[in-house]
Amino acid sequence: MTIRRLAVTTLVALLACGQAVGAADTMDPKLRARAQQAVDAGLKYLEGRQAENGSVMGSVGLTSLSMRAVLENPAGHGAADKGVVDRYAAFIVSKANPDGSIAEIQHDQSYNTAVAMTALAAARDPKYATVIANGQKFIQKHQVDETEGFKPVDNWYGGLGYGGDERPDISNLYIALEAMRATSLDPNDPVWKKALVFVDRMQNRSESNDQPYAGNDGGFIYSPAWNPPEYGGGTKSYGTVTAAGLISLLYSGVDKSDPRVQAAHKWLTTNYTLDTNPNTGSKHGLFYFYNAFAKVMYAYGEPEFTDGNGQKRNWRNELAERLIKLQDADGSWTNKESSLWWENKPELATAWSVIALEYILR
Repeated sequence: MTIRRLAVTTLVALLACGQAVGAADTMDPKLRARAQQAVDAGLKYLEGRQAENGSVMGSVGLTSLSMRAVLENPAGHGAADKGVVDRYAAFIVSKANPDGSIAEIQHDQSYNTAVAMTALAAARDPKYATVIANGQKFIQKHQVDETEGFKPVDNWYGGLGYGGDERPDISNLYIALEAMRATSLDPNDPVWKKALVFVDRMQNRSESNDQPYAGNDGGFIYSPAWNPPEYGGGTKSYGTVTAAGLISLLYSGVDKSDPRVQAAHKWLTTNYTLDTNPNTGSKHGLFYFYNAFAKVMYAYGEPEFTDGNGQKRNWRNELAERLIKLQDADGSWTNKESSLWWENKPELATAWSVIALEYILR
């Protein structure tokens, strides 16, 4: 695929998701400038964390997120950044395996492959086309379907887990679908239709979810009939996975006017808060939420929404203010109130925060 075709396909995909061109102009100009300064400081921190072998902590996932953060800077990236990006990419490509996965460990193969594909796609360099195509095939192969003995009636069908051979969840599926969109997978590929079977079963909306555990508030759960114990278990809806679910619907080509999309958006806006991971009462996964929230609100395409208290919110202004406030003096971010899922590692929280700000500034 040529770089020009990839660029055109990506633009069409964004417009199909309802992205409002020029919506970032609704930001306060001074805040916009401060947000860009925060991005620049965060990128400087990330680039300083690059090891001699081009990696961040020897991790394909962290390296890929850092590479993407550099490449998606709205202010652009210059010659100094090119060397950093080339070293990131060289490390990532060095971890490409014969089966198409891009990972240094087996456990997180699907996740790492997906974030690596998204980062390499952002480079817009045809020399990565083969690695990307092989990554697509790996994810296609490991999506839960008939090849693993599952049928559409099974509630794992269409999902994806961390390693491809374990229980699927909406978070890993969203990361994979994001990679497939970024790398312009054919919208008629069966991956999308299978994914929607799983996505529907993660939404607490009994009109479209055929599972007995389905609720009716429009939000999402993590995995079939199961939420992590850190969030109280059970099947209640909560913030990070509802953002992931709504993104998955949009990336899979579901129209913005679809009742499933409307129900998920209503849940996110009604339960809106930046203080905690919504409806969990905790700060576990808070930076994941900031990152996913910025992506989904950008894709949804509305600069403002009305929250559950009837208050109008400018999501760009509010999320930018929050991220700027949380940034440390050295340009990094870290979740100081939760060590779960690596959010206490500044390499991860900083990459997620920078990418969130970059969506805000688009």
